[in-house]
Amino acid sequence: MLYIDVHTAKTWSDVEVIHRWQELFNTSKLAQRYVQGHTLDHGERGKLKELIALWRERLMDISWFMRCSNESIARQANAEVNCTGRFWEGRFKSQALLDERALAACMVYVDLNPIRANIAKTPEDSDYTSIQQRIRAAISGEQPKSLLPLVGGERLNMPKGLPFQLDHYLELVDWSGRHLDPRKRGLIAKETPPILKRLGIAPKHWLYLNRNFESRFKGLVGSVETVRLACIRLNKRWVHGIGDCQRFLSSASC
Repeated sequence: MLYIDVHTAKTWSDVEVIHRWQELFNTSKLAQRYVQGHTLDHGERGKLKELIALWRERLMDISWFMRCSNESIARQANAEVNCTGRFWEGRFKSQALLDERALAACMVYVDLNPIRANIAKTPEDSDYTSIQQRIRAAISGEQPKSLLPLVGGERLNMPKGLPFQLDHYLELVDWSGRHLDPRKRGLIAKETPPILKRLGIAPKHWLYLNRNFESRFKGLVGSVETVRLACIRLNKRWVHGIGDCQRFLSSASC
């Protein structure tokens, strides 16, 4: 799951954009001269401004993020098996998470991937997951610096972070991981973590999302109200999966 911090990216100075781009790709000699303090003429400054604007856009673009990630994974995999070519068969697919319900459902779905695949038995044993990082940090009374913090429910002067309490989220993941078996669908509702009540998601719907989130939603994800508002902004007349948004993320009806 990615959070594009557009506001912060737009506050970067030209030099910071160049330095960040240099960490990923070679920059032009023009940019190198500028960073080294050389004087540029009017035409060179105009050309550099265009380059910096392009790099800034790419540094906050999901497609370029995936391009960089896929390239490094492909290089490592090809080196291990002594071959060449792409690692992934097709282009990545993305889903826009529009509200708290979609955010929570996707977070838990991703955090439970190793358990769902029977690679790990518990969240704390799930290597390379954010839930493992959060649990290890929580033991020390901290939150991982490399992840967006869990900052509690929506309120005035809301700090940057995920709108859930840490203890509620950890409890939710643990409870959800105990109900991945289809034979136990919708059981133990009385022990449902309080976060589901606040979000207004029925336990049986939540457990279904834990197993099917990726297959049920293809584009915009959230309550039907937030999806419709997004469609208006994007000038879209129809979006795949809006029926499932209505059923699973728009009410707590059983």
